[in-house]
Amino acid sequence: MRALIQRVHSATLSVDGEVISHIDAGLLVSVGINRHDTMDDVKYMAHKISALRIFVRDGKLRESVMDISGEIMLVSNFSLQAEIRSGTRPNFNHAMDYDLADAMYHDLMDELKSEGVRNVVGGSFGHHMHIDCTLDGPFSIVLDTKND
Repeated sequence: MRALIQRVHSATLSVDGEVISHIDAGLLVSVGINRHDTMDDVKYMAHKISALRIFVRDGKLRESVMDISGEIMLVSNFSLQAEIRSGTRPNFNHAMDYDLADAMYHDLMDELKSEGVRNVVGGSFGHHMHIDCTLDGPFSIVLDTKND
């Protein structure tokens, strides 16, 4: 499982011009699920995301999204599993099949909530989405359960 974690002042997600989700200060997390991922990956990812100390207090990275009572927007993004070592067209063979990935995405949302994150919102799994956000920093981290 691979995630792109971005610190944001706010983020709004829409599908077909209709706003689906909105958060204020917190994290915009795009997640790509690998065909070999398990619930262990989900639990690891949820714990790591909720506990990451990437918010500034007293000039240092001291606080997590929970410490600031922040919110998380979790967006499914299979393209994070792209293989691009050869050629110029991405290969998505490592991405989990749609139905299984959908279930695991919702498991990750549930795990983030059970970690104690104040508000976790999602996108529309498998749909073309538009995300407007105000990045804070910018501060972005890639987290991969297979490489961390």
